[in-house]
Order: sequence, then structure tokens, then C-alpha cells
Amino acid sequence: MDDPSTVYPHVHALLRGVAMTWVGITIALVGALGYALGAALQQFEAVRDGASLKLMRRPRWWIGGVIGFTGASLHAVALSFAPLVAVQPISVATLVFAVPLAAMLHGRKPHRAEIIGSVAVAVGLLGLLLLVPQHAVAPHMTGREAFGFLGAVGLVVLLAHLAGRKAQGPVKALLLSVGAGAVTASVSTFVRVVGGNFGGDWAKLLSWFTLAVPILLICAVVLLQKSYEVGYFGIAYAGVQVVDPITSILAGALLLDEALPAGWSNVLPALVAGALMIWGTMTLGRLAPDHKAPVALPEPVSATR
Repeated sequence: MDDPSTVYPHVHALLRGVAMTWVGITIALVGALGYALGAALQQFEAVRDGASLKLMRRPRWWIGGVIGFTGASLHAVALSFAPLVAVQPISVATLVFAVPLAAMLHGRKPHRAEIIGSVAVAVGLLGLLLLVPQHAVAPHMTGREAFGFLGAVGLVVLLAHLAGRKAQGPVKALLLSVGAGAVTASVSTFVRVVGGNFGGDWAKLLSWFTLAVPILLICAVVLLQKSYEVGYFGIAYAGVQVVDPITSILAGALLLDEALPAGWSNVLPALVAGALMIWGTMTLGRLAPDHKAPVALPEPVSATR
């Protein structure tokens, strides 16, 4: 009997692409949970000490950073399996996970509005994922396109920070989070380009795209801390989680030739799902415990000789 992969090569390639996409989605969900746990732990410390160098002396803050980095790494791995437009919206789920985790750390149960916001984000996310075409394309970005993309991101960061200097309170936190979200989206886009073309050939990693990833990551971390230090962690975190996937999806569609839902029968539900996801995320961000006194937790004991 002939091998089905040779008789129906197009069907085999399609099924393989769908399988790889769902593998990437699964990895991204696990990474989102880890990222949320790390963010909740760091939030607990930031609420108490503020986003300052004092956090560098807090073991729990470092533990949260390691867990969050692991989650972000899994997100990067997921981008090697699935298109950016399928993986990136899952980053919004980190806020869904972070809300009950943060509530637990603050010694309370999630509020009713928080539960409603979580459900709204989950439903919108699921609807968007089901509408995204389930086939992958090899990501390709020219150097000119990459520099143009980074220039656009830099312009967004500059305008956000100039506006943020004149704003106060939650508005300032939201404006700064817009710049941070744009930079984190650039990290995801470059990781998608590098990882999607890797294919086991280590020589393909020797490019300026690879070198740009850690530099962009450091910039993203610094900008995130700047948005957090305003004091409205929930609003800043929600803003990043909205701007990041929207920017990444646009980059995937405009620069990487990744497919978006086509036809009004798909576009309208996608817009509704996106609006629901954004509304739920902003609702969760507004209700996150920013300035409440946290419940004292035992400090991790460092092993000494």
C-alpha cells in the first residue's frame, strides 16, 4: 500500500501544519500560566516596595522573575511551531491567570467583576483562535522591513513617553504600557522570524535578527518596570497585554504574510471577539489590587553554608 503522505502530499502537509499549530498553542498556554505566576509574585513585591532597586534584594521577586522568564521562553518555543497570529493572542490569557493568583497572594477571593472580566477574555480569546486560519507559512522579513518595523516601534515608545511625562496616575501608567507593549511585540516578531527559519540548522541563528532579540528583551523589561513604578500595576499590565498581541498580529499580517480571517462572515466575529477580549482585559486591569496592603507571606530562606 502506498504511503498516504506520497499519495496526498497536500493533505499531509495541511494536517501537519494544523498539528504543529495546536502544539504551539498548547505550549503557549503553559507559558502563559508560568508568566502569570511570575508576574503575580513580582506584583506582590512591587506593591510593597515599589518598582525600585530594592526589589533586587527580594528573593521572592527573583523567583517570580525566573518563573516568568520560563513562561516567556515557552512562549518563544511556541512561536517556532505556530504562526504569530495564532500564538500571540494567548499572551492575553496571562492576565486571566494572574487575577486569581494575585488575589490569593493578597489574601482574598477574586471579585465578581474580576470573574466576569476573566470569562470575557477567555471567550474572546477562544473565538479569535478559532477564526484564525490554521495553516503556517515560513516567516520572512527583509532587513529593510525589520528596520522600518523597529523605527515604527521606537516612534510609538517616544510618543507614549512624551505623553506620559505630562500625565498622572492611571493615565500615565497606561501610556507607558503602550510603549512597553509595542517593544514586547517586537521581541515576539523577531523570535518568530528566527525560530520559524531555524529548522535544526544552527548556522541560521548567526544573524543580526538573533542578536536583536536579547537587546529588545532588555528594553522591554526596562519599559515594563517604568510602567509598573507608577503604582497602577493592574492597568499597566492590562495595557501591555492588549497592545502586545494587537501589534504582533499586525506585524504578522503585514510583514510575515501570515493569514488573517477573510470575508465578513469571519471578520465581524473576529472584531467582536477582539473587542470582548480588550474589554475584559481592561476590566481586569482596573480591578487588580494596586495599592492594597498585601498579606504578609513568609520570606523564602536562602541556603547558606
